[in-house]
Amino acid sequence: MLVPEYLKTLQDRASKSHIYQKHQSVGLELAELLNDREHIALYMKLAKTKNGDRLLQIAKDIATRENVQNKGAYFMRMMKENK
Repeated sequence: MLVPEYLKTLQDRASKSHIYQKHQSVGLELAELLNDREHIALYMKLAKTKNGDRLLQIAKDIATRENVQNKGAYFMRMMKENK
């Protein structure tokens, strides 16, 4: 039967990342650095409108801080303060 094979193919495609633009790559890297994969779209949108290299620099700094519990929230707070 073809249906189970087709469903497996669709599941395999869905699990892979489809990155076509630089801001998508930066957004994905931000989400991974900040351990916040559920907000990938937000980070991609930020990377599209802001300087991606600067965002990565801030995220890498935050990722090295051990006393920050919610790195994604802290990153957004830093972005708000640095406007």
